[in-house]
Order: sequence, then C-alpha cells, then structure tokens
Amino acid sequence: MDSHPFLAGERFLLGTFSSNCSGGMTVSKLPKRWQATWQNNLKLGQMLDDAGIDFMLPIARWIGYGGETNFHGYVLETVTWATALLANTKNITVFATVHTVANHPVIVAKQLATIAQISNNRVGLNIVAGWNKPEYEALGLNLPDDHETRYGYAQEWFDIVKKLWSHEGAFNWDGKYFQLKNTYGDPKPDTMPPIFNAAGSGLGREFASRNANFLFTPAIDLGRSKQEVADLKQQGRDNQRRVDVLTFSHVICRPTEAEAKAKWQELQDNADWAAVDNLIALQFAHAQSFPHDLLALIRERMAAGHGGYPLVGTPEQVADGICALHEAGFRGTTLSFFDYVEEFPYFRDEVLPILHARGIR
Repeated sequence: MDSHPFLAGERFLLGTFSSNCSGGMTVSKLPKRWQATWQNNLKLGQMLDDAGIDFMLPIARWIGYGGETNFHGYVLETVTWATALLANTKNITVFATVHTVANHPVIVAKQLATIAQISNNRVGLNIVAGWNKPEYEALGLNLPDDHETRYGYAQEWFDIVKKLWSHEGAFNWDGKYFQLKNTYGDPKPDTMPPIFNAAGSGLGREFASRNANFLFTPAIDLGRSKQEVADLKQQGRDNQRRVDVLTFSHVICRPTEAEAKAKWQELQDNADWAAVDNLIALQFAHAQSFPHDLLALIRERMAAGHGGYPLVGTPEQVADGICALHEAGFRGTTLSFFDYVEEFPYFRDEVLPILHARGIR
C-alpha cells in the first residue's frame, strides 16, 4: 500500500481541533461560545481548505462534562462529520475519531475505505483506546481499570483493521477479543490512512509508537517537552518506524497584546469551573495525559482551551509561539478558537504569512 501524501514533506502541520463540539475547546459560560452546528462546521472546513490548513481533528464524545453548560454535551458524530466535510472540500485531510470498544473493526475498516473513495484518500483515523468511564457506562460498556487490557484490546482491534485493508480474500480471526469467520475487506483504501493516537501512559505510548504516524501529547512546559518529544521519536525508531509528535494549542490573536490578554481573562472570569473540574478529575482518574505536578497551570489552561498550549497575543507573538513549538521538536499543532469562524480569518491573514516567511510552512 502506498504512503499517504499527508505524511510527505517536513513542513509544520496545522489543523483544527474539536470544532464538532459545541464550546470547541473552551469551557465557557459566555453566550457567544462556539456552536457546533453542521452549517458552522461546513463554513469552517471550506475556509480552512482554501487557506491551506492541513487537517481537521474531531473529539468523539457521547455525554458532556456537566456544570452549567454541560460542556461537550452537544457533539457531531465524527465518521459522518468527516464524510460530509471531505465531500465538500478539495485538499484538507479530515480525521474520524473512533473509540475501539464502541466500534467494531470490520465496520470501521469499511467506513474509512468508503470515505477514502469519496475524498480521494484524504481521510485519517484517530484511535481512542478509552479513558472516560462515565461515558462508557452511558454506552453500557465496561472500561477496564488497567491499561494493559485497554491497549491489548486496541492492538487487536487495529491489527484486524490493517489486515482488512491489506489482505486479499477472506480470512478467519481467532484472537483474545475477536473471533471472526470468513471476513474480508472490500473495498480497501488505496493508501494507508494516517493514524493519530493521543497517549500519556507508558503502555499508551508503546501502542502509539507501534501503530501511529503521529502521537498527540500536551505541551505544558516547552523545556520539558523538548526532551519528551525526542524520547518519543526515539521510541518510534526503536520500533523501526517514524513517529512524529503533535500537540494542541488555543489561539487568542488580536492586534494588541492587551486585547489578547483581556480576552484570556474574560474566558477565566466566565469559565464553567464545575465542568472544568469534572474534566480534570476524569483525566487524572482514568488517563495519564497531563503531568500531575502542574495542576494549577493546567486548570487555567483547561478552562480556556481544554489544556492546550496558549498562543495569546499579537500575530507576531502567536507566530513566535508556534515557532517555539516547532523548535521543541513538535511536527505540528492543532488550533482551537473561542469562535472558529469569526477568529480564524484574522489568524489566516496575519499569522500564516509570518509562518511562511519564517520557512516552517
């Protein structure tokens, strides 16, 4: 199977994150927060496509985080969302975020192969092994407490998907978690879709280094991140694979630094702190994505951008922040905005030219 064009080249990748969720990445009570309607997502997707943004990445959620706003209680399902966006764009890659436990691998393999035909192979897969226990309970599913079971299941799940995409003819599968008879994948994608995986635990990162093209991890402190990224890339090389590292960022870009900081403070002053604390409690109880020793800093950033690296300031300062991520070794970052459609054009017109002039785009 040929290499996917998304994997070619060395430019710093930019995408958006969570536009399929109302509120986006901002846990805010402000009335003008992002509304994740299909109309808004279509407008954003076509805007990003025209601007040369590389990808869109959704969050897959089934229940919200409570609080006054029930943050992420309204979410567009990611496979259908990606299909529709890809049918209405020309160049951008769009990912489907899929929970392994809730989605059968034979179904997912056929879904993505179908989307690959619709989009001329611009679809990607973001694999989620599971961490949000109340959400699994809402689906009537069990979330194992141990990472060994979660990632063992996810590995067998993805092994089946890969075989369906590569094996000619029918086959049987007699595994620990799946027993399949006379199954096969037809159609198949022309190229292996790019694979994303967010992982914080040791087992999670081993899974990503074996299977993913890109591992997502937070950028809390860039001094810490530089060594972390180098170690993760080496872990991929130890598995004879290239694994790049991505992070996620929240953008508040304004003509003056004072305006940008005022907006950051407005988000803090109007955060849905009950939802923030529910989100943090779940992350710390069932996932290992964030370092526990930086809780106070993480809580502030969680309110403004779901824990994303803050890109707050003038266009030059935002570009400086993106360049700092690049210098720390990250291959790219997602971008979130308080209101994607309203704020992205200013980023497009003022920040992207600076990044092009500096040679990272």
